[in-house]
Amino acid sequence: MGTVGGPLPPRIDPGVTSTLTRFTNIRRDELVPALLAGLFFFCILTALMLLRPARDALGMQRGLDAVRWLFMGTAVVTLLANPVFGWLVSRFRRVPFIAATYGFFAVSLLAFWWLLTAAPQAVGETSGMVFYVWFSVFNLFVTMLFWALMADRFSLAQSRRLFPPIAAGGSLGAIFGPWLAGRLVEPLGTPVLLPVAVGFLLLAIGLAAAVAHSRRTPITGERVPDPLDALVIGGSAWAGIRALFASRYLAGIAGFVLLMTVMATFLYFTRLQMVAALGDDVDMRTGMFARLDFWTQSATLLLQLLLAGQLMKRIGVGATLVLLPLAMAAGFIGLALFGSLAVLVLVDAGTRAIQRGLTRPARETLYTVLGREDKYKAKAVTDTFVYRAGDVLGAQVEGVLGKLGMGLAGLAAVAVPLAVLWAGLGLWLGRTQARMAVTTVDGSGTAEPAE
Repeated sequence: MGTVGGPLPPRIDPGVTSTLTRFTNIRRDELVPALLAGLFFFCILTALMLLRPARDALGMQRGLDAVRWLFMGTAVVTLLANPVFGWLVSRFRRVPFIAATYGFFAVSLLAFWWLLTAAPQAVGETSGMVFYVWFSVFNLFVTMLFWALMADRFSLAQSRRLFPPIAAGGSLGAIFGPWLAGRLVEPLGTPVLLPVAVGFLLLAIGLAAAVAHSRRTPITGERVPDPLDALVIGGSAWAGIRALFASRYLAGIAGFVLLMTVMATFLYFTRLQMVAALGDDVDMRTGMFARLDFWTQSATLLLQLLLAGQLMKRIGVGATLVLLPLAMAAGFIGLALFGSLAVLVLVDAGTRAIQRGLTRPARETLYTVLGREDKYKAKAVTDTFVYRAGDVLGAQVEGVLGKLGMGLAGLAAVAVPLAVLWAGLGLWLGRTQARMAVTTVDGSGTAEPAE
């Protein structure tokens, strides 16, 4: 049989392939797309985590009450951006609209960099708030697009095996990003982080195309055309919003994300308050946030490499989704009893590691049983507007509790019941997904059990 769409890939040592298969559950024909996807996610998370410490440090210049209102501004911007994104999805093939979205954010970053370097006198509290909102939108859209492409590229059965090791590539980037930020910000200042992030975004565009075009046959490893590359998804720019009201399953995913972000926002403001107490210097705060992110991502990577794939395979998606609510509940109880920066670091690192190492890959498998329009449009609404709506709700509730003087004990009294509801929703989503996916089709077009 001759080659189709390209030459045969380099031969891989069978011993190496066997070891990889045992350790990561990646089949030989999946190795190239999985590695490309992991590198793609590495570039995205490196860019994001380079900038996140600067986002947090700049956003705090007007105090924590201003950050709560910034969350509301971010939610409004994501709501307005969704029809624009839906229009792109409806009219262009997947690689062009991914490239257009990433390219827009890269150009925006260069504009911010120019402002910080060419006109530093114009930089102040207002520009810091604008950057905070912009970054919050940027963060959600670039990660949402990555996982949408993964759900479009891989089947449900593949996603349970491949998403954890692919996510580990992102964790490596999330470890490298804060490390690089910490090395660059002290001698060169915060502005230098922006053009460096642009370089990683441009690499991500090329890798997105490579992942989309990396379809290979399982027997010979030959590259074959993916018919989805040539298809425009079509439909309405507003289809994603309508889908959330038309499908209980999609509404359940949205509810899961809403509760997750409310809880994460409770923890986020606790983190900001404790770091704010350390001092007012922007570069000091940037360095502190970078170190916290470094240790969080290190814990995440260990979970992804050692537990995530095996957990989804052995206990299922629903049970895996329950782990984060249980960890959050335990964490808030611990903070209420032993509130300190050291305890916060442990709770923050542990829960974020579970969220990124276990919950995120499991949650992304939920979309593999849906149609392409829902994978991009409905997912975009959930992962951007619903996500930020949860931030707004969490920020306002936390602010009210703070003004009432209830402290960490009051926060825990609200968080624990929410965690119970959140856990029940995760179990329901896992069972519903199993009913929707008796069989799926893997990347080679062969019927494969949904496991």
